[in-house]
Amino acid sequence: MNNNPRKVAIVAVGGNSLIKDEKHRAVSDQYAAAVESMRHIAGMIEDGWDVVITHGNGPQVGFILRRSELSRHELHEVPLDSCGADTQGAIGYMFQKALHNEFKTRGIRKEAVTIVTQVLVDKNDPAFQRPTKPIGSFMDEVTASQQRRQEGWNVVEDAGRGWRRVVASPLPQSIVETQAIAHLIQSGFTVIAVGGGGIPVIEDGSGDLIGVEAVIDKDYASSLLANSIQADLFLISTAVEKVALNFGRPDVKWLDRMTLEEAKRYYAEGHFAKGSMGPKIQAIIWYLERGGPSTGSGQALVTNPENIGRALRGETGTWIVAR
Repeated sequence: MNNNPRKVAIVAVGGNSLIKDEKHRAVSDQYAAAVESMRHIAGMIEDGWDVVITHGNGPQVGFILRRSELSRHELHEVPLDSCGADTQGAIGYMFQKALHNEFKTRGIRKEAVTIVTQVLVDKNDPAFQRPTKPIGSFMDEVTASQQRRQEGWNVVEDAGRGWRRVVASPLPQSIVETQAIAHLIQSGFTVIAVGGGGIPVIEDGSGDLIGVEAVIDKDYASSLLANSIQADLFLISTAVEKVALNFGRPDVKWLDRMTLEEAKRYYAEGHFAKGSMGPKIQAIIWYLERGGPSTGSGQALVTNPENIGRALRGETGTWIVAR
């Protein structure tokens, strides 16, 4: 599918990267953070990469759900799949504006476009029977029990901080808008897609799409997109400069490079935490196992936004390669 002679990269940006701390959560603060991240990605584009930007949306969905909860006495509540669509549009708008301005500053004749992206999941995925992904605000036990009875929510106590709703996190099967994303890249656009892991949809008996109350892991969906458009590079932009073994311990070991087999072994040994680096490494393993681009030369890179340029020059970051 990648007929473009230029190299194509998926760059996955975390939703939490737009929120520096608890005092900087407003839309203006998030936009300032987006400007910083897009500046680094624009440098990558200036160096000749065609880029599809994906992003998380956990905090932003939480904000929408909280507003919906607070206004339920006056307005209808917002379904979770619509929350995902809302954040794709809002974050995509921030990225588009930031990139437009950065392209203008750099003299790059290019445009960015956001695709509201649906991702097909299996309605029989076991995750629907074992919801585990916390969403929305914290509740006391009485409110949680009431929501369980009245709304049919699955609720759990969350580490002594209160009760929260949990939903399924099924694995992505296919990306509905793959062809549109591929054509836009081939036409020279910078594409923002698969926001928040994509809007999860299932097919009914006639093949029609139906939105479901679930959350797809952003890195898993980004990995699938990287394979679907035969991207040459899967870059995960995160909070750390490199991947580490024994992270947070005195014997920490920062990694410059891993082979696929090494990544699988370290993952199996439990070096990567489930709530942070684990899903990122699993997503990279799947990308490389599925073969990367048709040339078989796919590779992955993990680093933080400010070091993207240096990492691409081989000066930092962690590279993961097939062999």
